[in-house]
Amino acid sequence: MDTSSKENIQLFCKNSMQPVGRPSFKTEYSSTKDKQPCCSELKVFLGALSFVYFAKALAEGYLKSTITQIERRFDIPSSLVGVIDGSFEIGNLLVITFVSYFGAKLHRPKIIGAGCLIMGVGTLLIAMPQFFMQQYRYERYSPFSNSTLSISPCLLESNNQLPVSVMEKSQSKINNGCVQTVAVIGPIFGFLLGSLCAKLYVDIGFVNLDHITITPKDPQWVGAWWLGYLIAGIISLLAAVPFWCLPKSLPRPRSREDSSSSSEKSKFIVDDHTDYRTPHGEKAKIMEMARDFLPSVKNLFGNPVYFLYLCASTIQFNSLFGMVTYKPKYIEQQYGQSSSKANFVIGLINIPAVALGIFSGGIVMKKFRISVCGAAKLYLGSSVFGYLLFLSLFALGCENSDVAGLTVSYHGTKPVSYHERALFSDCNSRCKCSETNWEPMCGEDGVTYASACLAGCQTSTRSGKTIIFYNCTCVGIAASKSGNSSGMVGRCQKDNGCPRMFLYFLVISVITSYILSLGGIPGYILLLRCIKPQLKSFALGIYTLAIRVFAGIPAPVYFGVLIDTSCLKWGFKRCGSRGSCRLYDSDAFRHIYLGLTMMLGTMSIFLSIAVLFILKKNYVSKQRSFRTKREGTMVSPRIRKENCTTSDHLLQPNYWPGKETRL
Repeated sequence: MDTSSKENIQLFCKNSMQPVGRPSFKTEYSSTKDKQPCCSELKVFLGALSFVYFAKALAEGYLKSTITQIERRFDIPSSLVGVIDGSFEIGNLLVITFVSYFGAKLHRPKIIGAGCLIMGVGTLLIAMPQFFMQQYRYERYSPFSNSTLSISPCLLESNNQLPVSVMEKSQSKINNGCVQTVAVIGPIFGFLLGSLCAKLYVDIGFVNLDHITITPKDPQWVGAWWLGYLIAGIISLLAAVPFWCLPKSLPRPRSREDSSSSSEKSKFIVDDHTDYRTPHGEKAKIMEMARDFLPSVKNLFGNPVYFLYLCASTIQFNSLFGMVTYKPKYIEQQYGQSSSKANFVIGLINIPAVALGIFSGGIVMKKFRISVCGAAKLYLGSSVFGYLLFLSLFALGCENSDVAGLTVSYHGTKPVSYHERALFSDCNSRCKCSETNWEPMCGEDGVTYASACLAGCQTSTRSGKTIIFYNCTCVGIAASKSGNSSGMVGRCQKDNGCPRMFLYFLVISVITSYILSLGGIPGYILLLRCIKPQLKSFALGIYTLAIRVFAGIPAPVYFGVLIDTSCLKWGFKRCGSRGSCRLYDSDAFRHIYLGLTMMLGTMSIFLSIAVLFILKKNYVSKQRSFRTKREGTMVSPRIRKENCTTSDHLLQPNYWPGKETRL
């Protein structure tokens, strides 16, 4: 911040602390100079708040992008990863209700600054396990030779010798929607940061990368998941600095002093001036504010429109949170893409579509001055068309990869029933392989084998990081070969049609994200207009609390539990307990992931219909009846046509067009 900005802040702080009724000694100065401190401070506040939203959204987006990395690094199932993801919201539960209620009456900037400090420290703590745990281990043949090496996987294990384990440490128009837009931009950078970190080895900086024999496309690869949390934590700490320099309140701009309207965003500017009418040093009593807490809660939940919209939003966010949390995993397992690419396409394609949809919804609401009924219809319509289009994703899946003993038998027959799934066959019976190891090898017959040992390979050669296995007795049995087949380390690629299906999936996913997000601003305005002005801050706090408690926390958990039921091959930890899933049934995964999302979305649609029905019945009908009794036959045709618009005035006093769109 330059010197002139500091002077403006100091001048404003002095002016803002003057009592309202006391005239200023500097009346000879022009009004332009009087406005400058206010505008400067307001811009600082909006800029700092936008940066906070960006930091928070960046951390949340990055967390979603590291789901598969954390799962492999700590060898845990999706259900436990869902608990970790949901726990990211638990900290808000302790304070969000009280902050939303008391925060409107106390020093808002300092409360925000304290929250940023806590958020930054918490984000840094997420990365700490990396520095206290052992280096990442993966099973692989000795990497220490760069020359051609000949080994015998099958014979080595038949002599009860294990492969060498490698251990590496491993202004008005500018203000409209700017904070919400930045909040959507944050996840874009979060997923892009996740894509970058996924390309870096987990123990980068602690090991010699020349000794690493796996690549980001390897199923055992774990990226530097911890690095992004350090970056996000530092950004959150920096975001807290400006708020400690801001005053408790901002003076109202002269251009709006005569306006009879007030919006939620102006409360930070106006409401606290009443404090200066009281004797110096008098502060608000906490008990007096707490006395109205329970009546306010009763008032909110007694509002049928608010309550039904709260239920509809909670169920819809269950659908969206679960879908977004496991979308990178779905892309990896369904279409055979790497974790880095999955995060890249989500951050660069999907999230910008959401941002564009939210922005478009706000433009439509402001340009056409849509009423509360129109907002409810737009919110409902976007959900209906979005989820109808979402149905087409069921047809855009890839078939299961051919994995010997899991999805296809060693003789090439499929499907394999559950009780017949066995990794052992006559062709590898003498090798005494371990069924717990997952070191996939792609045979020249296009079938993936759980390990070179289970493929019956007798010898192998390696030059650099390339390992080729020969004399594999199980490879090519279906083609009646003599067992002289070979294979390479890694899983076989999906069928030729899978890349095309992935492209179709991206197109439909982007359009669906855009349509669903169109209802974001209309739904938000519906929420604001159906409650009393003095309860807006508290109502938004309850709304956020409900979304986090009943959607942000449980959705990743039960999505993960159901996704785990589609696992075909589980890994095992060194202690013998079950680890993370190595291979999923693509069809079952697709039906669970998409089906659960669709089911929750359908439930939210029915509740949204109830919101619109109650809105028309309780407000439009009452308004029409009220005007009929009062004016009788003198009701003008214009009022009859705009009954839905006039209901806005009943729902919210002092309404002026475009009021909430300026939040």
